[in-house]
Amino acid sequence: MGYWLARERTVQVEDVLTRFDPRFWTVNFPRPMMASVVSAAPDALRVDAVFYRRDDLAGLIWESEDRHDHPLLGYATKRDYRRCRLRFRWRSGGVRPLDAVHGPVLTIEGRDAAGTPRAWYVRLWNYASGTPEDAVVEIDFATAIGGFELPTDADPVWAGDVDRMFVSLVAPDYDGEDALLPGPAEGWVELSEIACDGPDSVLAIGAPVLPEHGLSIASGYDDSYHLTPARLLRNALHLGYRGSIVHYVGMSHYFRLEANGGGLYASLAGGVLNTPCVAWHRHFAAEARALGYGVIWSLSYELLDQHCWGDWKQRAGDGSPARTGWEPPSALLSPAHGGAMAYLQQVAHAFVQLAVAAGLAVRFQVGEPWWWVMPDGRPCLYDDAGRALLDPVEIANVRGSLDDAQTATLDRAGAVLAASTAALTGAVRQVAPEAETLLLAYLPTVLDAAAPELKRANLPIGWASPAFDVLQLEDYDWAAVGNVAATARGIAAAEARLGYPPERQQYFAGFVLRPEDAGQWQAIDRAAETARARGVAATFLWALPQVIRDGFVHFDEGEDAMQAFDDVRFPLALGREAEVAPELSTAIVTSAGGAEKRNADWAQPRTRYDVGPGVRSEADIATLLAFFRARLGPARGFRLTDPFDNSSGVDAAPGDQPIGTGDGITTRFPLLKHYGEVARRITRPVAGSVRVAVDGIETHGFSLDSGGIVALDGAPQPGAVVTAGFRFDVPVRFAEDRLAVNRATFLAGAAPSVPLIEVREA
Repeated sequence: MGYWLARERTVQVEDVLTRFDPRFWTVNFPRPMMASVVSAAPDALRVDAVFYRRDDLAGLIWESEDRHDHPLLGYATKRDYRRCRLRFRWRSGGVRPLDAVHGPVLTIEGRDAAGTPRAWYVRLWNYASGTPEDAVVEIDFATAIGGFELPTDADPVWAGDVDRMFVSLVAPDYDGEDALLPGPAEGWVELSEIACDGPDSVLAIGAPVLPEHGLSIASGYDDSYHLTPARLLRNALHLGYRGSIVHYVGMSHYFRLEANGGGLYASLAGGVLNTPCVAWHRHFAAEARALGYGVIWSLSYELLDQHCWGDWKQRAGDGSPARTGWEPPSALLSPAHGGAMAYLQQVAHAFVQLAVAAGLAVRFQVGEPWWWVMPDGRPCLYDDAGRALLDPVEIANVRGSLDDAQTATLDRAGAVLAASTAALTGAVRQVAPEAETLLLAYLPTVLDAAAPELKRANLPIGWASPAFDVLQLEDYDWAAVGNVAATARGIAAAEARLGYPPERQQYFAGFVLRPEDAGQWQAIDRAAETARARGVAATFLWALPQVIRDGFVHFDEGEDAMQAFDDVRFPLALGREAEVAPELSTAIVTSAGGAEKRNADWAQPRTRYDVGPGVRSEADIATLLAFFRARLGPARGFRLTDPFDNSSGVDAAPGDQPIGTGDGITTRFPLLKHYGEVARRITRPVAGSVRVAVDGIETHGFSLDSGGIVALDGAPQPGAVVTAGFRFDVPVRFAEDRLAVNRATFLAGAAPSVPLIEVREA
């Protein structure tokens, strides 16, 4: 395995892109309205919008700096448009026409010739030929003039330092007032025959295509609604992800809304999905199929709280609604509420119908369904529908011992949850009888070690095989911090409870929530590779927006790299005559007055060995030559037991060497041996020799990962000192491509020279 966090494109392949390419426009708008943009043809785009308020405004945006593509794949930043001419055909309906007050305006944001930030407002009607809803628009940015009426309001544009441009779209009844429209208003705009010419009309764009690797990718509509589907999928394709894409349809952008009591709530009036969402997903499905991707449609039990009907929400015993910690928060739908579950079934129907229409094999995931637990441990089983169906006893805190009545309540909750997911997948199969069904379970929540009985409700036995075709497991709280032991325990517990073998499992590795935590990709990449080695059917990275943001690149290094070290020990016993020579690289500068300045180029010494004195017989010569051939000379490393330094201490006791200090989160600690202030990484401990202590108390609650990493079962408390004792070998290789052993000189008593050199692994 391997990964890289790319910050910028350097020597990678580039192509060219014409400015205003339809794939690279975006949309933006305020809640609760909705809009989407798709590239309808190589020279055309379409925007669909639905307006709910009198002041709703959508922007169709072109940015000078690419902020939405992977660093290796973005287009070059060029802010000067003065040598560009833009031409397109405008067609629209359901929005203010070109000639109207508040009609479409091209807002150009940037700086004037003096460097002062400002904006210009170019009324498209002033550059149009045709009717207000069907016209050809031509703009030469060298001579463009802003203002509503020309020449009365003329405001010459200086297009030499532009950040972005956007076309504003509003409903016919727009008046800027903070009030609802009489009803939802749908509108659309098509730009076709888009052409940009002039000396600066072309941009460089990254075009490397990474080799296909063993990982697949997940994404989500709530993170990508503003992009074109073609742009999103281009990133996935060029970054080497193949197979199926897990597409989370989200919780905040797919629904239709209806007014009630001053608010707007999820609605079935006119259909379940809003028109912009349908348009986006229709193109997404078609583009995915054209590129050879399958799509796993993921639907959760969450809905944006501000648009969720009150009686649909899970609630704690005091009536507090279950809300996630996202901002704005989502509400958790009650599996006991027939109306809420019927709504989800309609949503599933609609997305599956889009898949069928695109010719995709239907694969449907129920994403992380669960009963919410408040931070203080109160389960949210007590909404009116839950009380009626479960007859629950009070559970003040699931994190602790529960009596029989309380565990029975959790069992009933689990049965209701399992019945709701069965009804949801059953609804999918009404549309697509051959659909593959998948369940995504988030292990750190459903298998919370502090709440061992919670699995009765949130990992119910009603999900046991063959309830679903595939079990998908996710554990990013553990994976992101490298808590390998927790991952292993969680997977084993899920397998034991639900009975899905690895070949019917898929694994989700991720995700990095904040860009400042990009260092977590190392642990996530390792978790993904561990899952692949375990033999799961597919491994996904969650998720594409974070991959793009952080410049994450995964690559498979191939068989040769994977086997560059053979985990075998040098076959001959070394005597005390063996030569051991630690070496360093030190730059020494002597001044004219004789004073020295010394700089150590290496943080640690590297040891050279001559193991020739260990060759004591002709049989040893044969063994040595065979071992040399098997290693391909210096090509492959191997273990060597240093006769002078092979243990953490005299008895390899658990308190010998400090290897870290607890912080309440970290569970992985590399083995170290200290030589004064110099710490040496130990990457090849002897199996069975490692002993570990936390604050002086030996513990057996750990595993040993590759590279000499101690993985504790639980994170030590802040300030706790972690120590270890161990025996170890040194990773080495043959120092030369040639090994010469002369039988005559050997029989005369001369030892051959067999030089080895230490391999730095960490």
